[in-house]
Amino acid sequence: MTIDDFKKAKIEAMKNHDKDTVTGLNTLINKLMLFNIEKRAKGEEMSEADYVQILKKTQKELVEEKEAFEKAGREDTVRSLENQIAAIEKYLPKMMSEEEIRAVIAALPDKSVPAVMKHFKTEYAGKCDMAEVNKVLRSL
Repeated sequence: MTIDDFKKAKIEAMKNHDKDTVTGLNTLINKLMLFNIEKRAKGEEMSEADYVQILKKTQKELVEEKEAFEKAGREDTVRSLENQIAAIEKYLPKMMSEEEIRAVIAALPDKSVPAVMKHFKTEYAGKCDMAEVNKVLRSL
């Protein structure tokens, strides 16, 4: 997944006259480009986890914006934001299920909270919800 992939998807949406998808992808591309500039200034390259982090952050911001417009009774804007959210969610990786998290934890030699959390943060960044990992770990 690269910025160019999102740009190609935006061009496809423009050809299909899908204004909401174009808007959502524009927002995402801008955030990715800004983050990429910050990374390059530090001499680093963007990782897959960085892309997922920005996708999730953008999705969260759009959901919060949608909720605000719902409270204000702006149904036209709410529908537009729902379409933008759907366009971005297509690119989010499938999150690990509770059973998958439980299986990974069971395979770890050290099941202490800090060790498990560190393992998931390094190995499964963006592929699991850390709150869910914590909940599963505490239930064991």
